[in-house]
Amino acid sequence: MSASDPTQGPAALPARPAPPIKHELAVMIWLCVFPTLTLINLAFGDWLRPMPAVLRTFVLATVAVPIVIYGLMPQLHKVRARLKSAAARG
Repeated sequence: MSASDPTQGPAALPARPAPPIKHELAVMIWLCVFPTLTLINLAFGDWLRPMPAVLRTFVLATVAVPIVIYGLMPQLHKVRARLKSAAARG
């Protein structure tokens, strides 16, 4: 064991799970996008309803994408990592 090898000894970091496969990522995105769009529609439906469909979609996407990407997906990745590491431990 060499002092410069970070994978050995007590200072070793826990192994990170592999990135999600395409199907896991699709489910994770759906789990974030569907409730986000549903809540935005429930909260702002009366305000959005008179808008043309393209403008309404633009507003929904402009609000939902940052919520999903910066708010929900990082949390879901943490949950997935915890579940994968717990499954690996047995």
